[in-house]
Amino acid sequence: MIVAKTFVSPEVYRAFSESLQIPEYSLSTRHLFLFMLYLCSVAFLRRPLTRTTWAKTFPQVNFDRFKVSDNFRVCIQLLWLLCVKQNFVFGQWHFVTHLRVIGAGMHQCVSGLRYLTQAIISLLDSKLESMGSEKRANRVLPNPLLYGILFLLTLLCLTVPFSIPAQVVFVGTLAVIAFSIRGLKGRLPNLLLIILSLIASCRYIWWRYTSTINWDKDLDMILGLVLLIAETYSWMVLLLSYFQSIWPLNRKPVLLPSSTQTWPTIDLFIPTYNEELEVVRATVLAAKTIDWPKSKLNIVILDDGKRDDFQAFSEQVGVGYIRRPTNEHAKAGNLNYALAQTSGEFVAIFDCDHIPTRAFFQVTMGAFLKDEQLALVQTPHHFFSPDPFERNLSNFRKLPNEGNLFYGLIQDGNDMWDATFFCGSCAILRRKPLEEVGGVAVETVTEDAHTALKMHRLGYRSAYLKEPISAGLATDSLSAHIGQRIRWARGMAQIFRVDNPLLGRGLKWQQRLCYLNGMMHFLSGIPRLVFMVAPLAFLLLDAYIIYAPAIAIVLFVLPHIFHANVANSRIQGKYRHSFWGEVYETVLAWYIAIPTTVALIAPNKGSFNVTAKGGLIQSSFFDWNISKPIIALLLLNLLGMSVGVYRLFDHEFTETTTVLVNLFWTTYNLFVLGVALAVAAEEKQVRQTHRIDVDYPISFTTTGGHHYPAQLKDFSFGGLGFETHPEIKLMVGDKVHVALQRYGITESFLCEIKFCRNGTVGTQLMPMTLEKEKHFIQCTFARSDTWSQWQKSYDEDKPLESLKGMAFVSVIGFRKIVDYSPKVVQRAYFAMEKCIFILVSFRPKWTS
Repeated sequence: MIVAKTFVSPEVYRAFSESLQIPEYSLSTRHLFLFMLYLCSVAFLRRPLTRTTWAKTFPQVNFDRFKVSDNFRVCIQLLWLLCVKQNFVFGQWHFVTHLRVIGAGMHQCVSGLRYLTQAIISLLDSKLESMGSEKRANRVLPNPLLYGILFLLTLLCLTVPFSIPAQVVFVGTLAVIAFSIRGLKGRLPNLLLIILSLIASCRYIWWRYTSTINWDKDLDMILGLVLLIAETYSWMVLLLSYFQSIWPLNRKPVLLPSSTQTWPTIDLFIPTYNEELEVVRATVLAAKTIDWPKSKLNIVILDDGKRDDFQAFSEQVGVGYIRRPTNEHAKAGNLNYALAQTSGEFVAIFDCDHIPTRAFFQVTMGAFLKDEQLALVQTPHHFFSPDPFERNLSNFRKLPNEGNLFYGLIQDGNDMWDATFFCGSCAILRRKPLEEVGGVAVETVTEDAHTALKMHRLGYRSAYLKEPISAGLATDSLSAHIGQRIRWARGMAQIFRVDNPLLGRGLKWQQRLCYLNGMMHFLSGIPRLVFMVAPLAFLLLDAYIIYAPAIAIVLFVLPHIFHANVANSRIQGKYRHSFWGEVYETVLAWYIAIPTTVALIAPNKGSFNVTAKGGLIQSSFFDWNISKPIIALLLLNLLGMSVGVYRLFDHEFTETTTVLVNLFWTTYNLFVLGVALAVAAEEKQVRQTHRIDVDYPISFTTTGGHHYPAQLKDFSFGGLGFETHPEIKLMVGDKVHVALQRYGITESFLCEIKFCRNGTVGTQLMPMTLEKEKHFIQCTFARSDTWSQWQKSYDEDKPLESLKGMAFVSVIGFRKIVDYSPKVVQRAYFAMEKCIFILVSFRPKWTS
């Protein structure tokens, strides 16, 4: 800087120091580079840089504390500004005006074409809708058209080999078509997107079988065949899922006859084993308030736990109580024992934590009276408490949960093909066909689905009503959740062995495919594990599991993935967001892989386990035991990524493109594993009763007699939360009478204020009589409209936003495992995090 001061006029030097607001005496060699930049701006731009210009041009540099490393930041920023962030005003170029005119004309043409396409699709869609509703499952599409589509697909998928340039044009055309129709309304665009996906996926699987296995090397061949089998499984599940959900029925309730004399008798079973009485209490009280003639409704607690307090409670509330002497066949045996002790024409089954609404039978029973062959009406399992994924990821009611896809779409699609599954609860069965099949199935641990299969074999029909008219508790912890899924997976594999839906008599081919897909879904454990370690075959073992050029892999794999995601996002977007299904499968993969394999080999192995509900988690913790498989996969993928990055800088290694493809695959696996780790970090749950978010008007009265309007925001078994005018003077400890509506009748409940701030009030319910408690449940949990709004509160799926959200949660998952790790791991992580932060600080920035 001394040399600079010698050859530059004092005025220029002083102007430079003032532009950065740096005292002249503090200028040092650290500012030499900036001084040279300042001179260039004066010489070439004919105007000096000001303090504001410096800050805008170099926003990542703190000029008050200029460091040596800031010289590199300035260089990087300059290169970026020169090469990327140009400041040209394109609107001043003459040809831009012409481009804008041409662009406006093209936009009008595209809009007109899109409008015409929408009109044509709407016309065809209305015809398909009427055809689907009138002719039902076996006439969704005209047979000639269906056969023609299948014939064209066969030609395109199996007989047309393409060169690389031709494949580029082909997949580009498919992508353009998909983008042009994905936003159109109606069912026909769904069918078109499915066809595009089938074309891309069938071409991919044909290419994999014919061109991508290295038969000359044993390791390449073995690992390549393992991956190919896993991909074939996924391809079959994709095809079956399209078939299953191609035309959801959206069945509507059938009205009951006006005369209650013609209404049938119903036995309502509430099976219990080891649950707390408080969990069962609400279900029993809600069942007592169901709108059905009391003389025709027999409510019975089925107590396999042989508990005297349950028997006393049943006598207190006036419901039946059955205790069997033995416990063979678990829940199925409990239900069958009760069947022998009762005689109602229909049997309704509710798990002890599922609370029915008042209108449950009003909505479901009309279909039975209309169709004598109808044996089953199933309704959704809706949960008012968050499952472990929702609680630990803090996305309860923000993202559709794991069960939404099944109960929102798949069961509705099954209903189109007369293949609705019995799900063990929130369902009604006709006694006659149930007794014809020997009662509830006891051969497998998924007694519900197996029972439905048996009734379908006898020619009986089933129905599904999508609206949630009951609600229950989700699993409390990830370990309990996995235990429940293990039982489901084992049971479906057992059915596949002992009563395979593809074999035997009685089922229509559509029913066979629906049951097959339901069973194959639970065989996803091994394929998912294969996908999580597949890129390591090349990165660690130099095995070419897909023996093809990297560009060919990209041109076949990406269209297959892209079109499957576009079609599923369109079809499933309301019920499951893109990529989240892979998180669910990854968490469960290891735990269902072994039981399903054992069940396929020895179907009689394994026992029924009861899913715990209503438990508490006293403090946050990381479930190291349940996450061992996830951590093992994480370490393997990190090792593979480290080797892959090293190879990128190895001049002797020439397969750079192949390394990049496998690194991309590994990076995606790490994203998924990071989210899985976030799920394994159990969040504290100490609330005895779960708070239900609602939003409808109420009123309350103070002990002084003043009456005020309010808006109910949440309720639970223990209290109410509402909002009122902030100027209303309420104090903690005050008593208020909160008025709620019970089917047009106003009920008042005494509450004590526990929280009050700016009009937001939290109250605790005071002790109530049994009759008052029933009224409270009628006003809250048993309201017919309480749960239907929950299904409509989710946003539509946006795949890129979903992927972005997963990446964000993945980072949180990695941070959580560090927070619960030993100190040495934490220090290493924070050191790495600091290095990454320093490197990121060198990235170019721009402020407008």
